[in-house]
Amino acid sequence: MANIQALSNPRVQDREALLEFSEALTDRAPDIERNMARLAQAPADRVVIADIFRAMHNIKGDAAMCKVEMAALIAHPVESLLTRLRSGELRYSRLLGEAILLAVDRLELATEALVARKPLAHLKLVELVEGLEALSQAQQSGLDRLAAQLIQAVTGFRPQERPKASFDKPPAQPVVQDHVLPGLKFFRSLALQYEARSPLFQGRTGRILELALETNLVAGSPVDATQLEAAVYMHDAGMMFLPESVWLKTGRLSEAERHALHTHSGFGSGLLARMEGWQAAAEMVQQHHEMPDGAGYPDGIRGDKICPGAKIIAIVDAFEAVTLKHGTRGHKISVLRAIAEVNACDKQFAPEWISPFNTVVRRMLEQP
Repeated sequence: MANIQALSNPRVQDREALLEFSEALTDRAPDIERNMARLAQAPADRVVIADIFRAMHNIKGDAAMCKVEMAALIAHPVESLLTRLRSGELRYSRLLGEAILLAVDRLELATEALVARKPLAHLKLVELVEGLEALSQAQQSGLDRLAAQLIQAVTGFRPQERPKASFDKPPAQPVVQDHVLPGLKFFRSLALQYEARSPLFQGRTGRILELALETNLVAGSPVDATQLEAAVYMHDAGMMFLPESVWLKTGRLSEAERHALHTHSGFGSGLLARMEGWQAAAEMVQQHHEMPDGAGYPDGIRGDKICPGAKIIAIVDAFEAVTLKHGTRGHKISVLRAIAEVNACDKQFAPEWISPFNTVVRRMLEQP
């Protein structure tokens, strides 16, 4: 039985040791993800399984040494599962792989929350560990059923029978209105210029636009679609005014780099505000990194002072950021894990927009 207190409300015994564990996990988690992708291509490869086992064993050891009980509780049943896979007692399955990767995702999120002194209850770590413990003792015949139950209990989403490897849709077409199309074409060209700066950005404009427009539509279209489209194109255009070393950096940002990054929304919104007819889009771009609790930037506004369009972009942009994070690890994250990660950080977003967004992604998951 999982230690509920250690999972839902853990006590940090040594903050310096916690930071050491966090740094070690940042190094080890990408290796596990890359090797899990290799295992999916060669499920019987004992060498790959051994590499994953070794990484998870090291995480468990790091957690014990650094006195991070929460992490040890998550790592232990995963290690037990990998022991049985390594011995041939169990065979790899897609759902088992998804459950293991979900456990690594939650371990990263939980560690980040501990470092930031934030609560962990919403991560459903108790349900995760209980599900992992059941999996670690399961027979092959019940493996997929228990893995699916674990995934749904933790994420709220049912695993799809025919999974999409990642969210990878062709670019959405602009909203065609003759009197605004020249402006949209210009804004779109800037977005595509930004997109061209990195292979990891390929297709991001279309993905974000599709999600934003669909989320707005599901909610009854309270935001003008043309203004929302313009804001999607321009929300990151200001990045091009910053050094590439800042906005292409995959590691942790320094305080100076973080401060520079916080200026990017002002460039895009400033350009829009100076063009007649795009004031609503300018407001969305300016506010798309604000948070309901006032912890966002650049102005620290909160709640209803944040315009609805900005709230939509905040969610879809975070979803894209999750896929980018995993893309830098050389492995495309599944739609289910990406949406689970966004929902695990739901307090950063306006709650009235999480449900419409989830509806859009749920439809995506259920498409044949």
